[in-house]
Amino acid sequence: MGDRVELVAGSYEQIVFGYRICTGEKEWTLEPNFTHHAHAASLSAVASNDQFIATGSKDETIQLYDMSKKTEYGSLLHHDGTISCLEFYSSSHLLSGGEDGLICVWSTQKWECLKSIKAHKGHVKSLSVHPSGKLALSVGTDKTLRTWNLIEGRSAFIKNIKQNAEIVLWSPDGDKYAVVVNDRVDIYILESATVIGTIAFQKRITCLNFLNNMLLAVAGDDDSVRIYDITSQKCVCEFKAHENRVKAMQSFVKDYFHVLVTASNDGFIKMWKLNLENLETPSLLGEINTTARLTCLSVWKPGKEPSAQTATSKTVVESPMPAKGKSVRIKTEEVIIQEESSSMKRGKKTKRQKVQ
Repeated sequence: MGDRVELVAGSYEQIVFGYRICTGEKEWTLEPNFTHHAHAASLSAVASNDQFIATGSKDETIQLYDMSKKTEYGSLLHHDGTISCLEFYSSSHLLSGGEDGLICVWSTQKWECLKSIKAHKGHVKSLSVHPSGKLALSVGTDKTLRTWNLIEGRSAFIKNIKQNAEIVLWSPDGDKYAVVVNDRVDIYILESATVIGTIAFQKRITCLNFLNNMLLAVAGDDDSVRIYDITSQKCVCEFKAHENRVKAMQSFVKDYFHVLVTASNDGFIKMWKLNLENLETPSLLGEINTTARLTCLSVWKPGKEPSAQTATSKTVVESPMPAKGKSVRIKTEEVIIQEESSSMKRGKKTKRQKVQ
């Protein structure tokens, strides 16, 4: 179980693709695991924890899949607009952001919306949860970068960045974070919330991935991936990854090397072998042509059997007011998250279907 790794990708064609990575001595292959017509519109986000996959779409819904059973688990209905970003924190919470300006915190125990925050005056473009689970960052079309206290469920800091940012991402150690504005990446230090360096890119940036706390992979509206040293902001490695723009990147560690996974709207998912101690041109481990225009990507690894009612961080749990004009069903019951109660249950379909 520990060596099993799967890739999940979403597409403009409303399809979610699942592939199991099969490792070989010289070449890796991607074995099709499932395809599913997941949404009524193109997919915009995908996230995973050790049991579930969550996908978001322009159809305003979040779809859940139990990867251990390969079944469709249900739908989360709260946002009023495109789901722009999704991120799991551990096995306990899912955060979602949308074009309605909301950030929602969901419990993965009962799939209830614990907190609904009006985060931005415009769209929420991206969010990122701190490794501790105590803070989150978000950027939106109101030209602000916002820091959220997840313990108290409130805004902790608002910074006017004077331009609309597209992406925000914490470093693995949580002492730095990256903010993408058009064709540049600003590197902030947490201690002072100030910019300590800027990476200038040649094209509009579409995706980022921290390979470790000092190396950042950046891709955009061209066919290449560039890896930058955070301290010097210099490019230390560059390679052609696709025939078209790179839309998403993820990475994981295998044995003594890193694997960078890239997805493009040329339809290909590719796996690249990286030695971070001696960065040279990465070698291609394997690839597959999905024949779809890919939009998002996630790496899924199974975890141990979940223990009953595991809590990992203290989060404020309140019953948010329903969105104006929406019909909701409020249910008050005990929710075991650091002894908080009073939550809102909303919009979960319980029908389970086998994913074909």
